[in-house]
Amino acid sequence: MLLRLYGAFTTLAQPLVRRKLRRRAEAEPGYAHAVEERFGHYDEAANGTGWCWIHAVSLGEARAAGILIEELRRQYPDIPILLTNGTATGREEGAKLLKPGDLQVWQPWDAPEPVARFLDRFRPRIGVLMETEVWPEMTAACAERGIPLVLANARLNENSLAGAERLAWLARPAYSSLAAVWAQTEADSHRLVSLGAKVAGVFGNLKFDATPDARQLATAAKLRAQLPRPVVVFASSRDGEEQQLLDVLKRFGALAPVPPAQDAIQSIAKRVHDVQWMIVPRHPQRFDEVAALVESNGFAVARRSAAGAPTEAEIWLGDSLGEMALYYGLADAALLGGSFEPLGGQNLIEAAACGCPVIMGPSTFNFAEAAELSLAAGASLRVADMEHAVTAALKLVEKPERREAMAQAALAFASTNRGAAERTATALLAIAEQASPAPEERPEPHLD
Repeated sequence: MLLRLYGAFTTLAQPLVRRKLRRRAEAEPGYAHAVEERFGHYDEAANGTGWCWIHAVSLGEARAAGILIEELRRQYPDIPILLTNGTATGREEGAKLLKPGDLQVWQPWDAPEPVARFLDRFRPRIGVLMETEVWPEMTAACAERGIPLVLANARLNENSLAGAERLAWLARPAYSSLAAVWAQTEADSHRLVSLGAKVAGVFGNLKFDATPDARQLATAAKLRAQLPRPVVVFASSRDGEEQQLLDVLKRFGALAPVPPAQDAIQSIAKRVHDVQWMIVPRHPQRFDEVAALVESNGFAVARRSAAGAPTEAEIWLGDSLGEMALYYGLADAALLGGSFEPLGGQNLIEAAACGCPVIMGPSTFNFAEAAELSLAAGASLRVADMEHAVTAALKLVEKPERREAMAQAALAFASTNRGAAERTATALLAIAEQASPAPEERPEPHLD
C-alpha cells in the first residue's frame, strides 16, 4: 500500500521532472538529450536481452563503474553491458566505457510505468547499482520479476542513514529487496545492515583499482620540469570553497607587491607568490562561474581550455574533464575539494594513485575510512580550515624531502588497498550465472 502511494506520487511528479530537465539543459545541454528515455520510451535500436545492467548515476559512480566493467570484461570478455546514468556528466563519462554491442540509456524515472517499460524492453540478466543509488520502485519491480539487483561499491554515511531511517517505510523494503550488497568498509556494512540490506561482503573501494592515465602523468612530468614554481591544486572544489581560498590568498598578500628580496625571506606574501595556484572545480557547469569569481577577486586567471596555462597567470583554472591525472601530476600538493564546506569531501584516492600528497579539511564523511587510512599511511594531512590548508601547502612545497616522502606514502597507500574490482566482478558473475535466463535466451544464455 505504501509503495503504491509512493508510485502515485512519482507518477504525478513527472511533469515537474520534465520542467527540471529543461532548466538543467540551459546550463548543461546534455540534459536535453533523449529525454523520453527517462520515462521508458526508447529508440527502436535500443533493444536486446540478457544484459548486465549497470547504473552509475553521476561522474564519480561512472568512473567506479568503468573500473568494474574493465574487470568484468577481463573475466568474461563477451559480457553485454547496458549502462544507465542520471546526470549529464555521468552519461558523458559513461559513453567512454562502451564497446560495440553495449548500450547506454538514461535511468528511468522511479515511477511504475517508466520502470516497467525499462524492464520489459531490456530484461536484464542482473542489475548493478553503484554506491548509493537505491530506488524503491525499481528494487520492488526487479524483485517481483526475479531479476537479481545488487549494490556494488556500497557506501552509506551517517547523514544518509539518518535520512533513510526517517523514510524507513520506503528505505527498508528497498534495501531488503536487493539480492546482495558489497560494502566499501565495515562501517558502511553495519549501517547498510541496519536498513535490512543483505551485505555479502566488505570488498573495499573500487576506486583504488583505477590506474592513472600514463600519458597524462608523462605529460605532467615534462611540464613540471619546465615550470619555475611549485604547483598547488585545489582539486574538485565545490561552491563556496573557491572563495575561501581566494580570501586567504588575498589576506596573505597575494595581490600586494612582493617586498624586496632582502626583506622577503620570511614574508608570507613572497611564499604565496612563489607557488602557482590552480583550481579544478568539481562540476563542469561551474567552470565559467569560477573563472568570473577569480577575476572579480582581482586575480588573473588562465584556463586550461584556452590552450594551456601561461605561467604568468596568478590562478590556473582546470576547466577540462578527464584530466585529473594531469593536474595531480603537475601538483606538488592537492587541497581536497568538498572538505572545507560540510559536504563530506571528494575522492582522495586518485590523488594518492598519482603520488600527490593531499591536504584535507575537516569534512570527509563521504570517504571517512579512506581519509583515515591515508592519514595513518602518511599520505595526507588534515587541517581545521582553509587558512591552515594554505599554510600547510606552503610548508610542504618548501620541504622537498617531506613532500617526496608523502608522495611515496601516497603511492604505497593506493597500491595496498587494491583488489575490490576482482572481488566484486567474481561475486557479480556468480549471481548472474545462477539467474534464470529470459525465455527467448534459452538454450544459450549470455553468461552461462
